[in-house]
Amino acid sequence: MKTHTFARVGAVIAAVAVTSACASLGGTAPKAQAQLQSKSGSNATGTLALQQKADGVLITGEVRGLAPASNHGFHVHEKGDCSAADASSAGPHFNPTGSPHGQMGSGAHHGGDMPNIVADKHGVAQVKVLVPGVTLEAGPSSITGRAVVVHRDPDDYSTQPAGNAGPRIACGVIE
Repeated sequence: MKTHTFARVGAVIAAVAVTSACASLGGTAPKAQAQLQSKSGSNATGTLALQQKADGVLITGEVRGLAPASNHGFHVHEKGDCSAADASSAGPHFNPTGSPHGQMGSGAHHGGDMPNIVADKHGVAQVKVLVPGVTLEAGPSSITGRAVVVHRDPDDYSTQPAGNAGPRIACGVIE
């Protein structure tokens, strides 16, 4: 009788473990948002939604008030502080591995390096990017509580330490 009870307990524990693992990858994955506020005298604003995926964080949303038909650097920065008029309070790019600045998907790069966003003829950029190597969950790779920054100019992906993307024109804390 004891063996049968232990077998049932083991089955229950296994079922809980499988359910927990599925929940962490399914509909209950961590989510966050960032409300982008204008900085450096710009009109750029936006709303971003972030969702944990198995292979990184998916960032979707829209940025408005950009120069029509233009490219803009787009990064996660170290500090969740957008209080400075020029967003310098957000600090440098998020870089948990101490890597050089670069292009996501093309060798070494900061955890916060993302592709440039592209504004249409109305100055609106649609954002949809999966950022590998970061998470919304607690830990050294977490971007929760950090800032998302839009720059005036495109990131050149090579100039150190930040890609020569110019002034920070929008900033929002990931909450």
